Amino acid sequence: MTEPSDIAVMHEVGDRAIAWLHRNQDGFRPRQDETTSDFEVKDRLKPIGELALIGKVLFREGVAGSRQAALTRQLLDTAWRDHLDGGTILTWMQQQEPLSPIPFEIYVPFHELGYEEPAFEATLRSVHTLESWSAMETPPVRRLGISAFERRFGLPRSISTEAATAATWLGRRPEPWTVEMNVGYAITHTVFHLTDWGENPGGLPAELAEYLTQWLPAWVDDWLDIGHWDLLGELLVVDACLPTPTLDPAAWRGFAEAQTEDGAMPAQRGTLPEGRREDVFDALYHPTLVAAFASVLATSRAMGDLRAPAGSGAA
Repeated sequence: MTEPSDIAVMHEVGDRAIAWLHRNQDGFRPRQDETTSDFEVKDRLKPIGELALIGKVLFREGVAGSRQAALTRQLLDTAWRDHLDGGTILTWMQQQEPLSPIPFEIYVPFHELGYEEPAFEATLRSVHTLESWSAMETPPVRRLGISAFERRFGLPRSISTEAATAATWLGRRPEPWTVEMNVGYAITHTVFHLTDWGENPGGLPAELAEYLTQWLPAWVDDWLDIGHWDLLGELLVVDACLPTPTLDPAAWRGFAEAQTEDGAMPAQRGTLPEGRREDVFDALYHPTLVAAFASVLATSRAMGDLRAPAGSGAA
């Protein structure tokens, strides 16, 4: 059972991360000024989608304090209303690049949170009928993600979960000592898509859960020693998605100690980024979002452990 003091460490990481994201929310604005090109606007939409995914996790798990929940709702409202112009920017991009899954991946979590743009949905349903949509050549873990978003949105799936999973690195359960950074991110996102970002841990096939239970602690130790906080945070999310998470106190203490006083999480050990405000934001927003994600999911699992009756076998 996780000690209350360890749960407090986990929770504080997320509380500080959300506060930093709220203070720096202008960084999510896709068009920074009149010199921002259309290409740059499209490139800057991805962080908004990641914000929506993490926001959905926070509201779903129900362990955030009132301040954290209020700041997250303000972040999402601003992102939808101002940064995405009520979804019209997603419609514009989908019309500009019909085969891009990015607008779809951004829209789904917003839609699940109650935001809607009928014009985008009509455009999406039209392009989804194209044979090219399912014929797109994408990395296996990306194809798995597209299939998961199709399922969540109620669209016919371009590939089954089983077929998509089998094509991923994790689906083949290769030699665990071959895991490097790119493989690590492929592993984490495979788990995210299979479990709907931690909502359905049972979506992780038993053989993959067993493989991860055996090898994930070693990977967590490795990336903790290396000081790559972004990947470590994602691995801590994977741990919280397992049938019996370890919620390793040492890993969480090391992760929490890496966070800056103002709540930002650096991507890796070393000097914090300096320079233009937008460049600093671009370097820090993702690991900080990951810190919030890991915090909410691990806190939820740990609180569930505390609430479980004695002898229930809950993790």
